[in-house]
Amino acid sequence: MAKTRLTMAQALVKFLDNQYVLVDGAEHKFVKGIFAIFGHGNVLGLGQALEQDRGALVVHQGRNEQGMAHAAIGYAKQKLRREIYACSTSVGPGSANMVTAAATATANRIPLLLLPGDVFATRQPDPVLQQIEQSHDLSISTNDAFRAVSKYWDRISRPEQLMSACINAMRVLTDPAETGAVTLSLPQDVQGEAYDYPDYFFQKRVHRMDRRLPTEGMMQDALTLLAGKRKPLIVCGGGVKYGAAAAALQQFAERFNIPFAETQAGKGAILSEHTLNLGGIGETGSLAANTLAKEADLVIGIGTRYTDFTTSSKWIFQNPEVAFLNINVSAFDAGKLDGVQLLADAREALDALTPRLAATDYRAAWGDAIRKARESLYREVDRVYQVEYSGEEFVPEIDDHLDRKKVFAEFIEQTHSVLTQSKVLGTLNECLPQDAVIVAASGSLPGDLQRVWRTTGVNGYHVEYGYSCMGYEVNASLGVKLAEPEREVYTLLGDGSFMMLHSELVTSIQEGCKINVVLLDNMTNGCINNLQMEHGMDSFSTEFRFRDHETNTLTGGFVPVDFAMLAQAYGCKTYRVTTYAQLRDALEDARKQTVSTLIDIKVLPKTMVHKYFSWWRVGGAQVSESSRIRQVADRLNENIDKARDY
Repeated sequence: MAKTRLTMAQALVKFLDNQYVLVDGAEHKFVKGIFAIFGHGNVLGLGQALEQDRGALVVHQGRNEQGMAHAAIGYAKQKLRREIYACSTSVGPGSANMVTAAATATANRIPLLLLPGDVFATRQPDPVLQQIEQSHDLSISTNDAFRAVSKYWDRISRPEQLMSACINAMRVLTDPAETGAVTLSLPQDVQGEAYDYPDYFFQKRVHRMDRRLPTEGMMQDALTLLAGKRKPLIVCGGGVKYGAAAAALQQFAERFNIPFAETQAGKGAILSEHTLNLGGIGETGSLAANTLAKEADLVIGIGTRYTDFTTSSKWIFQNPEVAFLNINVSAFDAGKLDGVQLLADAREALDALTPRLAATDYRAAWGDAIRKARESLYREVDRVYQVEYSGEEFVPEIDDHLDRKKVFAEFIEQTHSVLTQSKVLGTLNECLPQDAVIVAASGSLPGDLQRVWRTTGVNGYHVEYGYSCMGYEVNASLGVKLAEPEREVYTLLGDGSFMMLHSELVTSIQEGCKINVVLLDNMTNGCINNLQMEHGMDSFSTEFRFRDHETNTLTGGFVPVDFAMLAQAYGCKTYRVTTYAQLRDALEDARKQTVSTLIDIKVLPKTMVHKYFSWWRVGGAQVSESSRIRQVADRLNENIDKARDY
């Protein structure tokens, strides 16, 4: 048996460079490269291996461990899970920084390979720099924190353990039903230890991502359920995109006149202009989808994990006869809401269902309801896209008990801007290239986008909302640009998310990967400010204000931040926008640039888009001195009775 003597780290690099996936007859090199921030826990092991012989792997220099891992997630998500980047960090703080990204990947079912350094397996020099010593268990290190957020976790405490660990890592990373974060913890001494690895470990491996076929029994269950339902509604989830099932879904919907709504992950699989597309559904759903959701007697969930935002905390489907048909590759997701399970690849399931359902002359009985709902939606989108500030008596879309006259006057005096968020979005929707990719993740923008954004290009809507991770946006945009360098990439985010994390903006400049950051600054964590006030609180520590030292509270004036100046210092081309004309000019000029850009747009608070006929359960106080909060508690009890228990 031929063998090659290598360090564990050298063997790992050689193995990763020879992994491929086969999807629908097309072969893809699975591991594109590695994002790395080198420290004492990985530089002399994995770093040495990459310097010596990295094969075809590309090495990118990250700026923040969470940020670079988000870039890797953005890449894999945009590549529809067919290609990935690995991420390497040092021991301790570097590892801990990646835990949030691991959770983001796992929640969204996106493959992410993490290679954090670890403390010495021998324990001889313990406690080493950045080691956490737990007196009750010396085997614990920072990397044990990854266990809760990884789909597969392993610690390579001997060099020969690498082989079984790598095989299992690839098993999970390439499994559509089980994929997520995979963590291989690499003790820094073991990284450099030598072993005679068998050459067959390094052979080219092609992992078949075969499509799971539906069983006859499950098909019969689905057909029986469909036969008795007249108002079915499809929920298009992320599995439609990852399974390349958009054409099959469109054919199925058209053949039987079944309208479809979209989750955040599924939005854009079929463009907004399609006559059966109702837009987003649930807590951040559109007027059309949420209107028909209450009447649906069958919900056909395709590739969705039914989050509380999709189902409005299991409340939105109000028809007492409603049932669920769940098409999913994951048995865990297919079993939700007590649905009839069609455990199969989305495309294969729909291709099998269509001719058999057609043979029964099935046709949904929505009548004119679909057309009327879409017409109402388009009128509403046109309306909110044209909302402008009209003076002191202006009533914003979010009309809560904030003293808006005072707040607006202060904001306008400081920024000289009266832009509304909804009209800014309308301008963006009109002006961005049809094939552009927009990236978002947190704050009020994902809600606005799911409610009113009109998708115009295939795979051009990239919103992370499985974890809604602040700080994903800018960093993931780098990954999206690496995945599709020929397309313009636009990061849509608020000031709070930008300040949370934007480290890889610098990496985008270093790599010559131009991204366009569109930053809507309302000097507030506006989404949560809306939430707290909607549920009876006053504005409390969600606006960005100076401390008032007389009251010792954050109730002073707004804290101004010149985001354009900040990005300019990084090397971006920047724009300050306070009028719609300036916004249009900035967008036009940004397209001409070859370096990353940032457009700093000052938008009035409370001018995002309101919700449509939805309810969302959040934890609230059952006892309070506030009558408003007590009223909210009463409404909670009323709505809980209308929601499904599980």
